[in-house]
Formats: sequence, C-alpha cells, structure tokens
Amino acid sequence: MFYYVLKYVLLGPLLRLLFRPRIEGMENIPEKGAAIVAGNHLSFSDHFLMPAILPRRITFLAKAEYFTGPGLKGRLTAAFFRSAGQIPVDRSGGKAGESAVREGLKVLAADELLGIYPEGTRSHDGRLYKGKVGVATMALRAGVKVIPCAMIGTYEIQPAGRRLPRIKPVIIRFGEPLEFSRFEGMDHERFVVRSVTDEIMYAIMELSGQEYVDRYAADVKAEQQQGRGPGRGAGSRLRRGA
Repeated sequence: MFYYVLKYVLLGPLLRLLFRPRIEGMENIPEKGAAIVAGNHLSFSDHFLMPAILPRRITFLAKAEYFTGPGLKGRLTAAFFRSAGQIPVDRSGGKAGESAVREGLKVLAADELLGIYPEGTRSHDGRLYKGKVGVATMALRAGVKVIPCAMIGTYEIQPAGRRLPRIKPVIIRFGEPLEFSRFEGMDHERFVVRSVTDEIMYAIMELSGQEYVDRYAADVKAEQQQGRGPGRGAGSRLRRGA
C-alpha cells in the first residue's frame, strides 16, 4: 500500500515535476508477467526515479546497508525501503549471493518485475563497470527476459557523496528485451552465465553511451581509496561474450 502512496501521491508527482524525466522505450516493458529490468547505477536517485515512471510495480534488490544504518537516519531509511517493498541483499558474495538469487526468483515466480543493478554498487565516476553474474543466473533459472535500462543524467544530479540532488532533467531509456532461452538449463555453467551477463552489460552500454571498464566497481573503488587505483584511461569496450 505504501508503495502506491509513494508512487501516485507523495514522491512520484514531485519527481516528475522536478526532474521532468524523458522516457524512451516504454513499449519494451511488458504489461504483465515476470521480467528483469537491469540498469546502470549512477546515483541514489535511481532508486526512486525508475519506479516513479514505470506503470507497473517493480521490486528492487537493494544493498543490505540501507536496512542496517545506525541512529534515527538509519531506522528511517530502513523503514522507507521496507515499506516500498525493496529486498535487502548481502553483497559479501558466496552463500549471500545465492540468498539474493533466491529472493529475486521469488519475485519473478509471482509474475512481477524485478529491478537489479548488475554492477552491484553505484558508479563513483560515471563509467559503466563489469556486471556480476547474479542477473544472468536469475534470468536463466526463471526463464525470463531481461530489459536493459540506462539512467542518463542522474550522475550529474546526484553523484556518490552528494546529499541533495541538483534539479536537472534526466532520461530513462529502456532497450529491447533480451532473451536467453538458448541457454536453458545451463545456469550452472560458468562461461554461460558470464557471457549472458556481458551481453546484458553490452546492451546497457549501448543505451547509456558510457565508457566501459572491464573490472568490478567495488574493486576499483577500494584501490582508489588506497591511492593506487587506475586512472580514467583504464576503460575498455565490451564485446558480446567477452
């Protein structure tokens, strides 16, 4: 209930008024049935802008830190994300990753839209980073299509570290659905899930026009915080099945 109050009464109309989002490719979102919407992740604002413009409900896998923050701010943030129907995800890998996949499959089994950011974290410099394979695993196990999505302009309005967003127009672009039935039953094949993930990231890159970096964003962030990370020239183009 709170999700729809936010969408149609409180947050949705305000976001549309302030950021005047231009929507492209809405016809690629199915009117019913399960599907995964996989997008780039440039800003905290992404969590609100996409759900605000989609006619269907979408449930996102959100990082667990949003649900465990300290103090009053942490409790309010956790209450907001829970009320909006978002699912906490432990990003530590291993068994935690399998748990995230199971939660995502529950959403898809209910014929709903599942939103996911394959990069696993926000881009700290506006570039597109290597995707984690959870999105491919869920698409193959559930047998659903993946709709690539590009958020354009959200890095400029609210990059990581900025508390309040700038008021500027943004573009939300949905690509043609990607279908992977040719890999049915191969969700445990390491090369297959990597290839499917790269195909999804290639589609996002084509939609967004971002420079691609063939490394995980979390690793690059950690290196830069230690003062030994690569510069902006470390990007590379992504090839299908790379």
